[in-house]
Amino acid sequence: MSFNWRDGNEVELLINGEAFYPSVFEAIRNAREEVLLETFIIFQDKVGDELQQVLIEAAERGAVVKVLVDGYGTADLTQQFVADMARVGVQVHVFDPQPKILGMRTNLFRRLHRKIVVIDGELGYIGGINFSADHLADFGDMAKQDYAVKVRGPIVADLHQASLDLFALHPSAATQQRAPSHTHPASNRYAGTARMRLAIRDNDQHRTDIEAHYLEAVRSASFRLVIANAYFFPGYRLLRELRNAARRGVQVTLILQGQPDMPMVRICSKLLYAYLLRDGVQIHEYCERPLHGKVALVDHEWATVGSSNLDPLSLSLNLEANVMIRDAAFNQQLYDHLQQLASRTCRSVSLEKARRGYWWRMPLIFLSFHFLRHFPAIAGWFPVHSPKLKLLVPQVNSTPAQEARLEQESPL
Repeated sequence: MSFNWRDGNEVELLINGEAFYPSVFEAIRNAREEVLLETFIIFQDKVGDELQQVLIEAAERGAVVKVLVDGYGTADLTQQFVADMARVGVQVHVFDPQPKILGMRTNLFRRLHRKIVVIDGELGYIGGINFSADHLADFGDMAKQDYAVKVRGPIVADLHQASLDLFALHPSAATQQRAPSHTHPASNRYAGTARMRLAIRDNDQHRTDIEAHYLEAVRSASFRLVIANAYFFPGYRLLRELRNAARRGVQVTLILQGQPDMPMVRICSKLLYAYLLRDGVQIHEYCERPLHGKVALVDHEWATVGSSNLDPLSLSLNLEANVMIRDAAFNQQLYDHLQQLASRTCRSVSLEKARRGYWWRMPLIFLSFHFLRHFPAIAGWFPVHSPKLKLLVPQVNSTPAQEARLEQESPL
């Protein structure tokens, strides 16, 4: 389904795990009826352990708790970790699990990369932060810089519906009673002044929705445009529109990785630098730690926060989710933060520097642009199948009665 603009929302910017995890965990501790959680990664570290504990406590209070992780990103949870949740009724699903071959994960493409949490249909979270300790500053030099938002108001009903639609991929969903998205009246009450719209990317009806919102926003920019994105290797149309915006006098600023967690991605991004810089696009490389954010803003009102990188995987293969936000106060808060980031912890990239070694990189640049121009068609070559969910039902230290109940709840 497509989602419309919703008026009357409250939105709060959450920067890094220090702001995100305490807020989410407290919300789960206060859950009364339902917790829906989608994420790419859960690691068994101090963050994953606390998440497990608050989910168990919510289920023990009688709340319906459903968790969905990606089969590639969350491939190594132990049987005991899952069993401890399953015994109290926490449903842990894996998106598109595939067997390992020679110990290697094989489900490289079309991943669940969304990060959404919905509590009691009244409170929602969406962004780019996984449940892992590498989003905390005390992780060290490789701690990730990332963002999410906490929302209330009518937008929560859309987050709730999007999650229900994904959980409905489970084979048993057709035989289970499914609560409609309007069962939580509080989510329809106005909570603030922000106008918001949910955009998802899938491999069915919404293949280009997030990219289309970016293109529309860039084309509408009149004086400023800031993008902070971890993996920047966007489609040709978006690159062209960024140059066009700079040509018509918009201050276009890109904040990209300077201390990469995936060096190959930064190499790809750098191939585009000269192309953008020569028309006035400003590029800053964030050097304090790996940038993992996926945020942008235009002029005084529009902004986006979500899970989608601006690279071929996110724009053409993965399942992603972003919110588009029209709110002047939020836009200014994000702008002030990103300006501070650019001035204090980034190095600027000059056209002269980007052109060094240009002669030997020219063939790679030529190939890159043709790759980006044709990648939507190339994506069709990758293996595609109907996505599925698997409900994990580990049998670790279970009583016969518990095993029978878990088997009954699982179609596997």
